[in-house]
Amino acid sequence: MRFGIATAFASALAATFSLAPPALADDGPTARELLEKCNNGTDSCVFHPKGQPEYYQNTSQQVGSPVFNCTDKPQQMAVGWSDSTAESNSLGLSMSTSFGEVFKVTFKASYGHEWRSEHTESQTTFLEVRPGEVGRVYHGAKMQKVAGTYELHFPDKFHDHYIWYVDMEASGPADEQGGTVTQSTQPMTEQEHQANCG
Repeated sequence: MRFGIATAFASALAATFSLAPPALADDGPTARELLEKCNNGTDSCVFHPKGQPEYYQNTSQQVGSPVFNCTDKPQQMAVGWSDSTAESNSLGLSMSTSFGEVFKVTFKASYGHEWRSEHTESQTTFLEVRPGEVGRVYHGAKMQKVAGTYELHFPDKFHDHYIWYVDMEASGPADEQGGTVTQSTQPMTEQEHQANCG
């Protein structure tokens, strides 16, 4: 029989095995327990991607240190920064194990380019900061997201079943970066002025 944690196959499973009760999370292994068995106790472990990667802009966050203009004239000020972005997934598991390798091999075969586990971007951004103001720089990396389902076949019954499915969605830095860099200036607060301008 075919059982799984994955909900994506629920309707198909119900149609194929209409007499079988649905596998509930409480009835079987966790996603972690199943994926730890991927190519480590299975006859086969395959990731089936669903559709094309979805590209999106990561939420911008402040990078580098703010710059303070304590003079009475506008100043062009430089902010050097470095921002690192790493992969993550809906299961909260590290992808440095065998199931992660299965995902990355399948991703390359399906989409023609490598999956990037991490990316670091470094730049120097110049800001025009008016007297008495503070300047800040923000960066948001370009990301990609892929959803799909692992299909695991066991040589012997594992928690009473030979086949299990696990849904997963993974996010990581896009292969071609076009991240957003923005900047802002605003008057210093009294506390900022005292701390940085004396």
